[in-house]
Amino acid sequence: MTISSVAVIGSGTMGRGIAQSAALSGKQVILYDLTDDLLHRAAKAIAEDIAEGVRRGKTEFERADSANRFMRLTTDLEQAAQADLVIEAVPEDLELKSTVFGRLDAAAPPHTVLASNTSSLSISVIAASTGRPEKVLGLHYFNPAHLMKLVEVIRGDLTDDATMIAGRDFVESLGKTPVICIDSPAFIVNRVARPFYGEALRMLGEQTATPDEIDRLLTSLGFRMGPFRLLDLIGLDVNLAVTKSVYNAYFQDPKYRPHPIQQRMVDSGRLGRKSGRGFYEY
Repeated sequence: MTISSVAVIGSGTMGRGIAQSAALSGKQVILYDLTDDLLHRAAKAIAEDIAEGVRRGKTEFERADSANRFMRLTTDLEQAAQADLVIEAVPEDLELKSTVFGRLDAAAPPHTVLASNTSSLSISVIAASTGRPEKVLGLHYFNPAHLMKLVEVIRGDLTDDATMIAGRDFVESLGKTPVICIDSPAFIVNRVARPFYGEALRMLGEQTATPDEIDRLLTSLGFRMGPFRLLDLIGLDVNLAVTKSVYNAYFQDPKYRPHPIQQRMVDSGRLGRKSGRGFYEY
């Protein structure tokens, strides 16, 4: 199937990036959230980011102008569900995602493909809340979604070939690189990344080195960003939720165990860039 219209459910950081990427590729985009205020703030952030791309010569003016015109905002979930592809980007909570998918399934026409941007939850379990599990897949973008090239395309137990092909082709139409994954806890990237964060936190807990020292050592070896800068960028709360999900999915395998330092920072509101303070101050 050809995907010409896309709806994004959730206008947070990931949702905005996914919507922006689709609009810049010439797709008709509907961005959904619960309130007009949330949507207008998201639309402003998207427009500013697109304008910055034009100023820096990264985005052609005509392409930017079209992207802004292709974007529509709505607080009507049924309206959003009419798109060819609906991508859910709500918080990483299985009950919430299942509820959203159930509502989308009831409202969407039969041809609509439903995708989740989950970073660690089971696509097969999410799909079970719908009557069309063959048309449910994962499209896991990485932050910032409008810039990062990689997208994991995750096949649930009942996802059919046509849906996987549609998902892969859609990702390629954005100029991004699809990587096909099976439905396993944390898929590929987030599973591989767990020791990157976990071992750094253990070193910090043992007072082996400071966050800045560990980050500088890693960047000197070629990493674009050290683990603590990356935790601050992602959000310590988001990263902790994923870590707990992976830890439980693998039946408390010690190598995936969360660290008390991160839990304490989340509980005290030090979430990284979005709160102004994490391992660094902003």
